[in-house]
Amino acid sequence: MVRADDLTGPELTPRLRLMAVHAHPDDESSKGAATMAKYSADGHEVMVVTCTGGEAGSVLNPAMDRPEVLANMSEIRKEEMANAAKILGVSHRWLGFVDSGLPEGDPPPPLPEGSFAVVPIEESTEALVGVIREFRPHVIITYDENGGYPHPDHIRTHLVSMAAFDAAAEPDQFPEAGEPWQPLKLYYVHGFSRARMLKFDEALKAAGLESPYDEWLKNWDPERADVMERVTTRVPCGDYFEQRDEALKAHATQIDPTSRWFVVPLEMQREIWPTEDYELVRSLVDSTLPEDDLFAGIKEKVGT
Repeated sequence: MVRADDLTGPELTPRLRLMAVHAHPDDESSKGAATMAKYSADGHEVMVVTCTGGEAGSVLNPAMDRPEVLANMSEIRKEEMANAAKILGVSHRWLGFVDSGLPEGDPPPPLPEGSFAVVPIEESTEALVGVIREFRPHVIITYDENGGYPHPDHIRTHLVSMAAFDAAAEPDQFPEAGEPWQPLKLYYVHGFSRARMLKFDEALKAAGLESPYDEWLKNWDPERADVMERVTTRVPCGDYFEQRDEALKAHATQIDPTSRWFVVPLEMQREIWPTEDYELVRSLVDSTLPEDDLFAGIKEKVGT
């Protein structure tokens, strides 16, 4: 039976809970942000868990490239994350690990000792299990096995999320991390799609506008599969694209508001691609694919 404090609205419909697990501050605003804003506006509870503080990030917005910013990156990124969470209407939790950075060189240097991607995975899994058992999400969102892109913290976020999804329900796993809780569905968030870029590229050029996608499309490996072949669930969330963009801009050290992130007009986005796209990889409820709702099958189970 659904608990009384899990009901919302005049009809007392179930208040469901969604958790998105990300590697760094700003990842939540570039991957699934409009979906989170939509579910929050619908009265559901949404939590972002950020595994690291983003300490190793560079200043990517020229307007913020100042000595006082570089000297205080850790605190500034915390403030940026708080602002983004407020814009999206979500709660937020730091998992507390240190950004591993993106190693560069051939061969790449070893990752810093004690950073997220090299601490024992049991340690980071237990930390996430504790947050899962406290928040009790019905759905978890994370990255695929490639991390969305091959940053070591993104790949580790995938591994930790998968391990925690299974461990959270097991009483003998991390018994000090709280009472067991079984999430019901887990999704990978997908966004870097060739099909999406092609549609925007064609629409921008047809409107007489410059496209930022030429170089990406020219360099696309023809042997590389499009993630849209894996997508099972497309959530309509075009009404929340403004919130998504404002949350992204809140990460002012990372996002140049004049960059290609914001080239495609919002009305064009709503017309051509009004969804955010996911792959269902774990489900403990009846799931009929394709879906347009991350809570599909859960509302019926929780509400009975």
